[in-house]
Amino acid sequence: MKKLFATVAFIAMMSTGAAFAEDYAGKTVKFGIDPTFPPMESKNAEGKFEGFFVDITEAMCAEIKAKCEWVESGWDGIIPALLARKFDAIASSMFITEKRQAQINFTDPISNSPSRLVAPKGSKLLTTVESLKGKRIGVQQGSAQETYAKEVWQVAGVEVVSYQTADLLTADLSAGRVDASFQSDLQATEAFLKKPAGAGFELVGDAIRDQKYFGAGDGIGFRKEDTDLRDAFNKALATIIANGTFKKINDKYFTVDIRAQ
Repeated sequence: MKKLFATVAFIAMMSTGAAFAEDYAGKTVKFGIDPTFPPMESKNAEGKFEGFFVDITEAMCAEIKAKCEWVESGWDGIIPALLARKFDAIASSMFITEKRQAQINFTDPISNSPSRLVAPKGSKLLTTVESLKGKRIGVQQGSAQETYAKEVWQVAGVEVVSYQTADLLTADLSAGRVDASFQSDLQATEAFLKKPAGAGFELVGDAIRDQKYFGAGDGIGFRKEDTDLRDAFNKALATIIANGTFKKINDKYFTVDIRAQ
């Protein structure tokens, strides 16, 4: 009986997805992206956008038979650019937080990575005010990590230094101009610690999962009025999870289930 219900539910989901595919077939959906978060989203030497979030978004577009078009945008201005209609959605690993939900809508969570400190090996730093007081902690401008660091640590005597891109942040970390960086676990691990430049560094302290600042995961953001488009991508997301496409893309980039971090 359970198998019968599961089959009926999957057929219903696929049928709904087909209806959405008819609605958006042949249409172009423009996505805002800040390509400075490898392996989630980046830009290669040929100027092409790539990464986990790019592949997942492209797979959802294929499911509704729409064409993805990518529009590069700075992170700190990406929500204003969406609201100004410079593109139709944000597909750039954005935490689904209450503050952002007051401005825009999101799909269901696509990935979920806690935030971590990265510091030189042997630093013994912890993610506590007592440990970080008097230290310089680097964050990316406009990120949830920046908001958390300023509201929780900076007010208690921790110096928070903001950088326009993750590359600039890790460059200063490598040069010793900050004592630690505060980033998502996946970004810090895949884009820095696994590279030669990250050989002398490690994750330190506890993972930070405060939902006030980091929500329950990352999703694609849409304007409040574009509920049909958001719903279409939610259906597409459910479909690619059910048919194995999501796992195939996940395993291309990661050795863990990115939705269960």
